[in-house]
Amino acid sequence: MSETLLPKDETPAASHEPSAPPPVVKRRSNGLAVVALLLAAAGLAAAGWGVWQVRSLTSGHLQQSQRLESLSAQTLTLQQSERKLSADLAQLPGAAELEERRRLVAQLQGDQQRLSQRLETVLGASRKDWRLAEAEHLLRLASLRLSALQDIHSAQALVRGADEILREQDDPGAYAAREQLTKSLAALSGVEQPDRTGVFLQLAALRDQAVQLTALAPEFEAHGDAVRATGTATESRWREWWDKISSYFRVDFNPDADVRPLLAGQGLNQVRLALSLGLEQAQWAALNGEAKVYKQALEEARSILVASFNQDNVQAKAILEQIDQLKARTVTVVTPDLAASIEAVQAYLQRRHTPVDGLDTPAAGQPAEASQ
Repeated sequence: MSETLLPKDETPAASHEPSAPPPVVKRRSNGLAVVALLLAAAGLAAAGWGVWQVRSLTSGHLQQSQRLESLSAQTLTLQQSERKLSADLAQLPGAAELEERRRLVAQLQGDQQRLSQRLETVLGASRKDWRLAEAEHLLRLASLRLSALQDIHSAQALVRGADEILREQDDPGAYAAREQLTKSLAALSGVEQPDRTGVFLQLAALRDQAVQLTALAPEFEAHGDAVRATGTATESRWREWWDKISSYFRVDFNPDADVRPLLAGQGLNQVRLALSLGLEQAQWAALNGEAKVYKQALEEARSILVASFNQDNVQAKAILEQIDQLKARTVTVVTPDLAASIEAVQAYLQRRHTPVDGLDTPAAGQPAEASQ
């Protein structure tokens, strides 16, 4: 009871010694826990690595299986191709049959080549014959143009075309025909082509002027208004009356002058119509190269103007001058004859198609080898 209580801090050293071992136990338990955790982590890592290895092996097995299936499919395809190739090879002919077929093909090619050469030869000769027939047709057409229309320029162009066709033949046998064509061209060049179109248009202009022709009526000319103003009323009335009747009557103190009667309305129309018809007939004659009809029509038109209008009529005088100028124009020419040129070309064609010494005709153009 008398013992005094010591404070907690003043506990004797002997009282602290038994409590020292517990921290050692805690350290050991912590180390074991760490070791256990490490072992668990190592186990988990080993398990994960094992799972990864299993999955890798599984995917590798799957890829190998797919490759095996692909190889099997390719093997089947190759086997089918081999069977088909074997069947095709079994159907092929033998070496002897192949050699025979090769010989037949070579012979067929040779025959085809010879046939093509013959065909080209025949077609070439046919083209030449067609061209020569065209030359003859051009000459006949030129002769027709000369005889019907007297068209020098068209005839020259047609004859030149025929000569060009003969030149393309490059045949010495065509020399005589070309010589005759050259003579025809020289004859055509020496002929002047009349300007019928220009004459036709000038006559048409004269017809338009003839429709507008009018007769000049004489009128009384007064001496001036000064005389009227200075005269008496009676004289003024007399002069007015004289001015009125002077348009109907005319007193001419020169009876020797050539005065034509005045034309009334209907008479003037008839004169215009007759003059227009005469000029129209001259137009037709100019286009058709009828020189006689042309000059006769212009002469009739001139006679109508001279007989119906006075010489002091300016319009009639101008038309007369133009008619005189047109009468001097040439509407027809003497065209050369192309019969000799046509006969020369026909003779050349006949020589080409005539056999010589039993040989093929030159027109055929086939060599001796092709004709066999």
